[in-house]
Amino acid sequence: MFDQLNTQSLTLGKTYADTFVKVQSLALSGFERIAGSNLKTFEDRVKATVNFLTEAAEVRDFEAAKAFWPKSVHLAKENAEKLYANTQEVFNISLKTSEAIGALAKGSIENTNEALNKTADVLSKTADVTKKAMRH
Repeated sequence: MFDQLNTQSLTLGKTYADTFVKVQSLALSGFERIAGSNLKTFEDRVKATVNFLTEAAEVRDFEAAKAFWPKSVHLAKENAEKLYANTQEVFNISLKTSEAIGALAKGSIENTNEALNKTADVLSKTADVTKKAMRH
């Protein structure tokens, strides 16, 4: 009887360790994708800003500044749009990662529940047999 409890405990511990490793892997994968997305967006915006500043350095008179003004508004608008799109992408990555982790946790809890119910049934039957044997 005690061997069965020990075996069950070891099996549950191994299951939790395996699940933890999978969760950690999913979390790190999500973090890696988020960092890559942020880095890509940052790099893209730096290039756009450097190009803008290069063009701004060429402005020499009022007419050139007047013609250049819409480009600055366009850059600000484009930066805002790209940052918003990146935020949405990060949110989606986080959501998918959380859903995957939740599914792993749910599966682990269900497996543990089943294992504990089986163990409880076996222990209950063993206790019943022991009671009957002690009566006779």
